Amino acid sequence: MTTKKTDSSDIDFQNLIKLLDADLAVRDGEDHKFYHQFNSIDMLKNCVVAYLEGKAVGCGAFKPFSEDTVEIKRMYTDAEKRGKGVASEILNVLETWAKEEGYTKCVLETGIMQPEAIALYEKQGYSRIPNYGQYIGVDNSVCYEKIV
Repeated sequence: MTTKKTDSSDIDFQNLIKLLDADLAVRDGEDHKFYHQFNSIDMLKNCVVAYLEGKAVGCGAFKPFSEDTVEIKRMYTDAEKRGKGVASEILNVLETWAKEEGYTKCVLETGIMQPEAIALYEKQGYSRIPNYGQYIGVDNSVCYEKIV
């Protein structure tokens, strides 16, 4: 597996985001429009694309959340490539990159309809926290943080 640091103008990143959005539209159902408004990829400067055998199979990104914290966004692995460590590697690259840029903490939101994402974040040392920002009071959201 190889990874590439890029930004949201990357065509491989954009194509994976289309697959992610299609998957989330099914999982989130009627709630998809609510979540979608917070997931614009315009101007994301810190994106990672993972490749297996030369094919883009996963992605993730982060954006500044506060002075010392980034928010992990747009994590996705192609359904056929799950279970091969792709998401873990992307998350590790994002965390290291954030730390290199002076951030000390990552936060993220995921949905209760994404059990594989919840399992990933907990396996990678994320701790559940009260829902933050726009996710306060949203029953289908769970939020996590990790000190990097």
